[in-house]
Amino acid sequence: MSKSRISRRRFLQRSAESSLAVAAPYWFSSQKSQAAGFQSANDRPQVGLIGVGGRGMSISKLAAQYGDVVAICDVDLQHAEAAKAAFGGTAAVTQDYRQLLDRQDVDVIINGTPDHWHTKINVDACLAGKDVYTEKPLTLTIDEGKILRRVVAETGRVVQTGTQQRSAKQFQTAVELVRNGRIGKLQQVWVALPWYSTKGGPFAATAPPDSLDWNRYQGQAPEREYCAQRTHKVFRWWYMYAGGIITDWGNHHVDIAQWGMDRELSGPTTIDARGIFPNAGRADCFDTPDRFFCRMHYADGPELLYFSAVNDKQVYGTEEGEPTPAEQLEWLFGRECPDEIKTYDRNGIMFIGDAGRVFVNRSGVHGKAVEELADNPLPSDAWRARPSDDHMGNFFQCVKTRAEPVAPVRVEHRTVTVCHLTNLSIRLGRPLTWDPAEEQFVGDDEANGWLAREQREGYEIEG
Repeated sequence: MSKSRISRRRFLQRSAESSLAVAAPYWFSSQKSQAAGFQSANDRPQVGLIGVGGRGMSISKLAAQYGDVVAICDVDLQHAEAAKAAFGGTAAVTQDYRQLLDRQDVDVIINGTPDHWHTKINVDACLAGKDVYTEKPLTLTIDEGKILRRVVAETGRVVQTGTQQRSAKQFQTAVELVRNGRIGKLQQVWVALPWYSTKGGPFAATAPPDSLDWNRYQGQAPEREYCAQRTHKVFRWWYMYAGGIITDWGNHHVDIAQWGMDRELSGPTTIDARGIFPNAGRADCFDTPDRFFCRMHYADGPELLYFSAVNDKQVYGTEEGEPTPAEQLEWLFGRECPDEIKTYDRNGIMFIGDAGRVFVNRSGVHGKAVEELADNPLPSDAWRARPSDDHMGNFFQCVKTRAEPVAPVRVEHRTVTVCHLTNLSIRLGRPLTWDPAEEQFVGDDEANGWLAREQREGYEIEG
């Protein structure tokens, strides 16, 4: 690490500490009041967009409510030019995010890139003095999360993770009921994801389109010949770029599970996972599992069962998944798994206590404890979720006040770690023992070798 990098970090940290000393946390409970934090044009942050494909464009539109887009970066110039037109036609365009970070007129970064680019851009943005709203999954590896957490702490930047369920009322209600004992002592938590088929391939290599900087797109990942299926939308079904459904949807639902379990800054001690790879390891095919089951235990806490709901079948840029034979289901879930899980047909989080259950997903929150709230509301001194009903608005308000956002890196790193642990147990083919305090595997050099990945020269993460 260069001396100039260290001195820059210390300068940014001192600046952040000064701003925290004079700006008390200020929380709002409505989108209207959050937006009112920036009344004049001169008070609105100037925004740089990095990665403006499907999801990137969606969150960029939300950000444009609170700031002015002045610069856009995407390795695919077609995406960048389309975003420029959508945001008024005046923003500067580049394919190299470093040029955007060098701009003194950019205050805030919206990071909508594929997963394997998240950490490097987030780290570099913090070191450049920018605040960041970043898409999930937060990281590609567990060690990336440790680096990013440290850099955020050292620089004092505001970094919001796009786990927007934290700002949705039904999830807040579920967590408040569980943590206030309305279902008794918490015994088990089920986290169910949809079965998104990853069947597909082999895919033939072709020449990349002229608009795409294919070398830069690959970033830290191993170099491969171009095929369209390695890019937009379905990049998430390749392990070199992402972690499949386990980290994609999983980052959302596991986040709510650990929140309800009061384990936001901890993690499991044992992990035992299995997965089904529909392409059976064939070359040039999608290579993440689409059905999986993981049993995790937490020290002095409940058990977490993490799995794909085999009767909630989805297709996203892939072939339709084939039926799962009975013997394969038996192998996947095991004999001790509740029969209800083996036929699950919805995604969401089920909290199971010794006095009741609460189920929550994006459609709503359900259970006797929910029904009883009208006649028996939580008392004034009950534990409450931090107030937010607008995830992007919460981020921009924190940019102004320097308060910590509702989905901070120190928490979301722990969330995605659970997802990574599941993938590692599947890929190693055996149970794992994890020390959540030290954030490493216990007496397992092979597993500890998977905490990071080799990074392609020129794209290393330097925090």
